[in-house]
Amino acid sequence: MKRFLRPFFVLTFLVVTISVNSQNLQSPSAFLGYDLGTQFTRHHQVVSYFEHVSKAHKNQVKLEQYGQTYERRPLMVAYISSEENLKNIETIRLNNLKNAGVIDGDSTSPDVAIIWLSYNVHGNEASATESAMETIYTLLTEKQDWLKNTVVIIDPALNPDGRDRYVNWYNQTASTPYNISQQASEHHEPWPSGRPNHYLFDLNRDWAWATQIETTSRLKLYNKWLPHIHVDFHEQGINEPYYFAPAAEPFHEIITDWQRDFQTQIGKNNAKYFDAEGWLYFTRERFDLFYPSYGDTYPTYLGAIGMTYEQAGHGRAGLGILNDEGEVLTLVDRIKHHTSAGLSTVEMASKHAKALNTEFKKFFNTANLKYKSYVMQGDADKIKSLTQFLDKHDINYGFAQGGRVNGYHYATSSQGRINATSEDLVVSTNQPKGKMVKVLFEPNAKLSDSLTYDITAWSLPYAYGLNAVASNKLIATKTTQPSELKNTLSETATGYIVRWNHLKDAEFLADLLKQNIKVRFTEKPLKTDGKTFNSGSLIIVKGDNKTINNFEAKLLKTANTYRRKLHAVASGFSTSGPDFGSPDIKLVNKQKIAMLSGKGTSSLNYGALWHFFEKQLHYPVTAINTENFNTFNINKFDILILPSGNYKPILNEKGLNKLKSWVAKGGKVIAIGNAMSAFAGKKGFKLKKNETNNKAKDSSNLIPYANREREAVKNMISGAIFKTKVDNTHPMAFGYGDTYYSLKLGSSSYKLLGDSNFNVAYLGDNPLQVSGFVGSKTLKKLNHSLIFGEERIGKGSMIYMVDDVVFRGFWENGKLFLANAIFFVNNNAVEL
Repeated sequence: MKRFLRPFFVLTFLVVTISVNSQNLQSPSAFLGYDLGTQFTRHHQVVSYFEHVSKAHKNQVKLEQYGQTYERRPLMVAYISSEENLKNIETIRLNNLKNAGVIDGDSTSPDVAIIWLSYNVHGNEASATESAMETIYTLLTEKQDWLKNTVVIIDPALNPDGRDRYVNWYNQTASTPYNISQQASEHHEPWPSGRPNHYLFDLNRDWAWATQIETTSRLKLYNKWLPHIHVDFHEQGINEPYYFAPAAEPFHEIITDWQRDFQTQIGKNNAKYFDAEGWLYFTRERFDLFYPSYGDTYPTYLGAIGMTYEQAGHGRAGLGILNDEGEVLTLVDRIKHHTSAGLSTVEMASKHAKALNTEFKKFFNTANLKYKSYVMQGDADKIKSLTQFLDKHDINYGFAQGGRVNGYHYATSSQGRINATSEDLVVSTNQPKGKMVKVLFEPNAKLSDSLTYDITAWSLPYAYGLNAVASNKLIATKTTQPSELKNTLSETATGYIVRWNHLKDAEFLADLLKQNIKVRFTEKPLKTDGKTFNSGSLIIVKGDNKTINNFEAKLLKTANTYRRKLHAVASGFSTSGPDFGSPDIKLVNKQKIAMLSGKGTSSLNYGALWHFFEKQLHYPVTAINTENFNTFNINKFDILILPSGNYKPILNEKGLNKLKSWVAKGGKVIAIGNAMSAFAGKKGFKLKKNETNNKAKDSSNLIPYANREREAVKNMISGAIFKTKVDNTHPMAFGYGDTYYSLKLGSSSYKLLGDSNFNVAYLGDNPLQVSGFVGSKTLKKLNHSLIFGEERIGKGSMIYMVDDVVFRGFWENGKLFLANAIFFVNNNAVEL
């Protein structure tokens, strides 16, 4: 009898312990005080619930705050597993990194699957966070067996600022009970909506570029784990029921057969549960695996099974809405669907934990990659910017030992060579993240299908403005220590010169202007004291700054802060080129800048510009709501920036006359992207659109219905890179060579400016498309088309920027054009 008592006692003890824990753990509904799905939960309540769960199941749940948003909301994850696994959580993490080769050593426990579930990257896709609470509760109360060989990492809200923007608006706006009519105000968010983060960035396009604090914070943690499965929970239109993997084509070529197959297996498991409930879904449509900065592709390129799950709803759905099929879509239902798909995924991970580990290890074999090294040379600041980017992703790099490097030459789009020096950056693929290196650096990603969800070109050497060669040989490297910058003041100097090559130079200038230090710039190259300085170089003259207390000390401190080299100059009499008092050496005005925001403005472009001014240039800008355009005093400003958008409602005849009058007095308009259409073909403006005679247009109605979508691709550009010609004698192009690689995002095309105006960057005959997809009809329309230009009107200027240099914050080499437009182009003050 004694032999049977002990096991029975242990079993009873375990049952009682689990029961007690389950009793202490409240469901989301019980904790929040309302049935989940009948209200939207604010972020602080979500945090409180996860804290409650971690206390109730402290042996199985661990919370970690990994960052803070711009609006100071916490970013956190929860680790959920068995008690035994949680005790060994650090060993499991390190073993997984060993399995990937990220750290040295053999993995000793390769049979635990790691699943990362990410919710609410788009703030107004709000069912995701609600389902995160239901998912963690269900795992702990009903699915304990799955946790024996899994570690589940839940990030309940990747975008707390956007979520609370949406939730607070909805809670303030919605009727009680909620109104299901699609026309009700609670189904129409105001600008800018809750989708983006504080700076209005789409965080689901920021995984690779890592421009936002939410992303950079998350990547530090993500790269410490490298999970085997990552799911990004989203919402889509109210009439599309549910999407889960497998994904649509195109798939990037580095995605393995295993990754393709296992996401299909997961999809079939999801389908089993959805079929049982009679829930509709679709697969293999719309959502591809190509662009590297998504929450499904970025993990995929690091070995995971990366997937997007899309539930019908989005910001329109609210608590309930009548869709076009006459069905009421409720938040309660949306939560059920996401919860089911998430749990199904964990189940599959548990069933196939060993295979996930085995195949995960295989992914990191990079022996078959064509290019072994990418060698880049250029301005030291550009190299530094790229290494800072690589550091965010824990990608290894070194510097060349010298010698000739042969391979694919990015500048010529053909085989070529460069003579490498010790200052040239080398990024090789013989490292654990070698496949990610290929994706980010390859000159032209292989596209299996032109019908894709996003841009098709992003190659980093072009984005950072570096001369590069992709070599099929492994290039030897060495590590280098950054050189010390030692600026010293000169008592005998009449002034100092700083070269102009990079956005860092513009940050330095902006800081000096904020300190009321007067700065000049040269419009022509000059030579003095045996050194040559190109156009755009900054000149800080002592005589201009006699009234500034401790002028030289402030200058020295600012130069050292931004690591700018001060070249002391003994005399304003140049060896060649303009002297310091020449009309070709102009004073930089402390520009007062306004920028339109609000209805009609692209929130994404506005946000990127806002982030550019606050987090990069560090220069003040005043946002003006479009609703106030007719009444705001434009004469208080020197520059008005129009982000991409539709301004026809405000730039009518009266609005255009207001702008023209202000520009004629010395004002400067910077119109970006679609904002240019407000001026094209209008009286008093020289800007005109490029049109092509398309004979096929008359017969377009004869194209079969099934072929219409693919035929439309001929008129599209999916984010392609073009080699443009640059007039680098124009102030807008100071710091550039005679070519620039531009990321073209749309098919809009404008004619070159005439009548003594300036085409600063442009496409000529048969423009060279170096990377990405361009439709055949669109390509023809780009001949002789404007990229950047200046039109003079009276004493002022219209600056046209067809291509968006701040797009998603990652096209680093274009940003100096914008800084030049602000500080150098037609540098006048408005006459009051």
